[in-house]
Amino acid sequence: MKKLITAAILTALSTLALAQNPAATPSTPTIDKREANQQERIANGAASGQLTPKETQHLEKQQARIDQTEAKDKADGKVTRRERRHLAKMQNKASTDIAAEKHNDKVAK
Repeated sequence: MKKLITAAILTALSTLALAQNPAATPSTPTIDKREANQQERIANGAASGQLTPKETQHLEKQQARIDQTEAKDKADGKVTRRERRHLAKMQNKASTDIAAEKHNDKVAK
């Protein structure tokens, strides 16, 4: 749990630092849009009971790792094609995991 909180804080700080200097922030609209969509899918699954608290926590940690990777990739001022491909691959895996965990036989009590 401490790692998740630490990851969230680091992500928030890096986002804040980049927001203070927008000219230095590389643009990743496709990645950001997809990230928002996946967060919404997780929230909807948790609210509807399709995701257990443990599944929700696992998926949130996965999203935090993607956020950390994106922040690290943006840190040098450019997100390369290779870095974008890696982020897309991470998001593909996360999307598959969200669908699998939402549609398994486990439900929140």
